Amino acid sequence: MAVVEDDLSLVFSALADPTRRAILERLAHGDATVNQLAEPFAMTQQAVSKHLKVLQRARLISRTRTGQSRPCVLDPVRLDAAVGWIERHRQIWADRHDRLDAHLAALRAARDQDEGEETTR
Repeated sequence: MAVVEDDLSLVFSALADPTRRAILERLAHGDATVNQLAEPFAMTQQAVSKHLKVLQRARLISRTRTGQSRPCVLDPVRLDAAVGWIERHRQIWADRHDRLDAHLAALRAARDQDEGEETTR
């Protein structure tokens, strides 16, 4: 379980940055080189490379070699794992929310009944 948590921590940490999320969105449309990924950002290619290293460490992207080019490729497996974790916990949280709603409704009903009995006295 600790390995999964470490992988998830890397993924969520990588996803915490808007630039890295934008890079992943771009890669969802196809492979791209560092220069292509750096184009829309007001930052150096070196800064983009640092973001790419974080994404690689989280195993959200990989680099391939095509001749002289080393395009970045989206690797959705870790994203799928993060989505699975979120879905499992969303269900737990939704169940807890539903139980809280039911409990609050019961408290309101009891309060309304008590108030109704007081007015008939």
